[in-house]
Amino acid sequence: MSSRPTFSTHLTTLMAMAGLAIGVGNVWRFPYMMGQHGGSAFLLVYIVFMIMLATPALTAEWALGRSTRKGPIAAYREVFGPAFGLVLGLVLVFSVFMAVTYYDLIIGNIIYSAWFGLRHGFSEETLGLYGQGLDQHGVQYLFAAGVTLLCIWIVRRGLHRGIELFNRYAIPLFGLAAIYMVVVSLSLDGATEKLAEFLRPDFGLLGPDVLFAAMGQACFSVGISGVLAVMYGSYLKSDEKLASTALATGAMDTGAALLGTLFVIPAVLVFGLDMTAGPSLLFDTLPKLFSKMPGGDVVASLFLVSWGLVALLSAIATFDAISSGLSDLSGIRLSRKGWLNLVGLSSLVTMLPIAWNPEWIGTLDLIFGSGMFTAGALMAAIGAGWGLGSKRLRAQLEVGLSQRWAALLTTWIRYAIPLTLGAILVGYLASLVG
Repeated sequence: MSSRPTFSTHLTTLMAMAGLAIGVGNVWRFPYMMGQHGGSAFLLVYIVFMIMLATPALTAEWALGRSTRKGPIAAYREVFGPAFGLVLGLVLVFSVFMAVTYYDLIIGNIIYSAWFGLRHGFSEETLGLYGQGLDQHGVQYLFAAGVTLLCIWIVRRGLHRGIELFNRYAIPLFGLAAIYMVVVSLSLDGATEKLAEFLRPDFGLLGPDVLFAAMGQACFSVGISGVLAVMYGSYLKSDEKLASTALATGAMDTGAALLGTLFVIPAVLVFGLDMTAGPSLLFDTLPKLFSKMPGGDVVASLFLVSWGLVALLSAIATFDAISSGLSDLSGIRLSRKGWLNLVGLSSLVTMLPIAWNPEWIGTLDLIFGSGMFTAGALMAAIGAGWGLGSKRLRAQLEVGLSQRWAALLTTWIRYAIPLTLGAILVGYLASLVG
């Protein structure tokens, strides 16, 4: 019997999975993606892809983790063979390591913005990636280093006293802050009328670029990467219903994205900002919204801190997955906590040049956050569908599903998910060449 720890309850499982999925992308990325790709038409297509693509892919990664009860490297060695599985696992683990180095810089910048804005007031110059944080390289690095050290400390405390406990408080705090922001945004003069007009779908705007954007955002948002969900899947209890839990995770993740959209988009429309502004949209909007709130500077700091904390959950999962994956390597006599300390130190060193060259973050995110995460999700789907084999995969899916539905989902994971993820990856590579 495996001695691997498992999540305590179904509720803590949902909190952990929501924490892994919900992050910077829900508040920062989703609203500007809607603005650039057809508004509510994009939203409807996104929801379809979340149900038909992202949640089955997430289910596949969980099935791979739970069936093997191993970290990502050992899991891939089991389903792809010792040599190829080792190389694949190391490449994917390195990819999420690179992603967490710049991701921690972004989180550190959010926390820095809360501190700086509370001291000096909030304006476009005090917020986020496009404001003061990344212009103050030394201070920015110190905040990011603090984020990394906090992640290491939480992971060292273990699954129950660390990861579960932090999720339990961070998710509700972010939810309350986001709901308050939505209430304030919708109370702006003319906001509800402008929002209703914006949400009227125009399917004439739909095209291949919107479809690929919606597919990519669904995968990006729910956190499939070939590493993180495999790791968390190994923590799932044997009686956890994978399909329904994946749907619940997708629903919570989409709910968080909609909360972000419902306070950003009405404010954008009321203040006459450019809906197609792209990544700077959030940071153009928040200062104006905070200025309309009673005690806006304090509220702004609380929101940014809660946003930073919920974004931290993905970083915590990443450090946990990397250290667990590396600790499964044979022939290296280093404990999991030893690997965790080494990974943390390596991250502090790697993020140093990135902090002084923040323009690298966009390129790194294209390579690792978009390209390699999609490639990892593709390999995990192949590993679950073909490496485990249909019988082992179906046995995982039959927990909570009838044999008929489990067989249908098995077929979907084995054929439709790899083909679709492969299409996303090809489309992404074509966009780079173009």
